[in-house]
Amino acid sequence: MSGHSKWSSIKHKKAAADAKRGKLFSKLAREIITAAKTGGGDPDTNPRLRTVLATAKSANMPNDNINKAIMKGTGELPGVTDEEATFEAYGPGGVAILFTVLTDNKKRTVSEIRHILGKNNGNLGETGCVAWMFDKKGLITVEKSLAGEDDVFTVALDAGAEDVVDEGDTWHVYTEPQEFMSVKAAFDASPIEVSSASLTMNPKTLVRVAGNEARQVLRLLDSLEDQDDVQEVHANFDIPDEELAEMAAG
Repeated sequence: MSGHSKWSSIKHKKAAADAKRGKLFSKLAREIITAAKTGGGDPDTNPRLRTVLATAKSANMPNDNINKAIMKGTGELPGVTDEEATFEAYGPGGVAILFTVLTDNKKRTVSEIRHILGKNNGNLGETGCVAWMFDKKGLITVEKSLAGEDDVFTVALDAGAEDVVDEGDTWHVYTEPQEFMSVKAAFDASPIEVSSASLTMNPKTLVRVAGNEARQVLRLLDSLEDQDDVQEVHANFDIPDEELAEMAAG
């Protein structure tokens, strides 16, 4: 598949650390609350809730947390009302960045985002300036240590996946959004363990960055991901493999 991003691989590794300190679960809970609030608490009739539940379960979010979040969304338990927003920005080297937030104070969140961007050589863009550079896809991640190429390809393509991409330590299985749940179900029914599963925004083209620009891009994206209200961050950068490995080692 053309246009896949190393940011997906980096985020996958970062998610493990986020889960350990509860940050990932907090963000998933807010998305579950919003999904249940807008479409009801039954995943069979609420595609958005069904999708985020697949993500939550692949991240090993406790069922008690999931159920409480659904009940907050449906009003059975008290909860904070969040507003959804999508932001578009440019980072160092002209990298396109698309990210979503859930916030109970949009003015505060925008101020914090502008500060993060300004501090890391980025700037907020107008609506529509970079969204056209991304396609919505389903993404299922499988650790190479848990499954071989032939097995992953067989399950993925038989279930209707679009492509399987070698991303170093993992296989990335891409689907059209409408095929995501059926492909995920096929993996769940197979002996192959899925590391993560979610809908993502996949870049159509990549911007090559290296050296100091590459480090600035990663710092900016890390800072955005660490902001409490930011839910998902997508970017179209590409860093040479050898340089990425050197940065990870350092």
